Amino acid sequence: MGPGTARQHLDRLWARGRAFLGCDIAIMGGGMTWVSERNLVSAISNGGGFGVIASGSMSPDLLSAEIAATRKLTQRPFGVNLITMHPQLLDLVGVCLDHKVSHVVLAGGLPPTTAIQRIRGGGAKAMCFAPALVIARKLVKSGADAIIIEGMEAGGHTGPVSTSVLAQEILPAIREVPVFVAGGIGRGEAVLGYLEMGAAGCQLGTRFVCATESIAHPRFKAAFIKANARDAVLSVQLDPRFPVIPVRALANAATKKFLDMQRQVIERVDRGELDQKAAQLEIEHFWAGALRRAVIDGDVESGSVMAGQSVGMVHDEQPTAAILTELVDQAVAALVARATGERELPRVG
Repeated sequence: MGPGTARQHLDRLWARGRAFLGCDIAIMGGGMTWVSERNLVSAISNGGGFGVIASGSMSPDLLSAEIAATRKLTQRPFGVNLITMHPQLLDLVGVCLDHKVSHVVLAGGLPPTTAIQRIRGGGAKAMCFAPALVIARKLVKSGADAIIIEGMEAGGHTGPVSTSVLAQEILPAIREVPVFVAGGIGRGEAVLGYLEMGAAGCQLGTRFVCATESIAHPRFKAAFIKANARDAVLSVQLDPRFPVIPVRALANAATKKFLDMQRQVIERVDRGELDQKAAQLEIEHFWAGALRRAVIDGDVESGSVMAGQSVGMVHDEQPTAAILTELVDQAVAALVARATGERELPRVG
């Protein structure tokens, strides 16, 4: 099998994902707050992939402006990631529909059926995250057009199960709709592996943070390039009375300070100086604004440097198109090596 034939085989493997997304390469950009904005999103779509705007805590007006600005930079399809806990979720869905966004990704919790129905009723595709097979099945019954499974290797807010386990659990069981795999994916060989397991495509976030088009601060990018997989750690919960939503980020001074703050708050509760509700709020508010401080201001010590474990595969700053090409070339090289019986994969990139 030569490279041309291998590429044709790859295109057959992710044909369902390409058709569903309307792009050449069934690789979605992860919805990373402050990073996945107009510049990176348009660059991913222009490079043949599928960019996704991270709406985060945006108001409807801000999201409307971001979608319009993105559309000025690309004529290719792109999506919008909405947080299900946003108090104006349905208003944000309305903004997406007004702008004729083709795909809306519902993240951050089990989405209400009303949101899924509103998206579909407006002519867009609803994509939902499923952290377990039972939830994937529930979402399909609720009308989700596609499922995304994201393992604990991912950056930012994440679940307790690894990508490989979720893939083995969900891919063989969900065939009614396309399923995209995310979390810890940094090379084309991994993309190929999940496609062969039945995935329609993959979603990558960390790999695109250091794209040339990414507006992340140079110090933020430098932290990614310097880091290895073990540096991307989950936030630690010290006391079950005060749950901490797991967030994966690079260990820094703020990580240690968060632990110290939890200890101090817990001691104050135990001494009767603080009630449990107030203590929980103090813990939850610790990271307020921390992601923006890191991504935009470049404060990588007191900010939150959210990163997936695939950060160890980020070696330098590259144009987005080059990252996408490299991922495809790695997958193609793996197919060629297998067909020719080579024991070692050709080096790509």
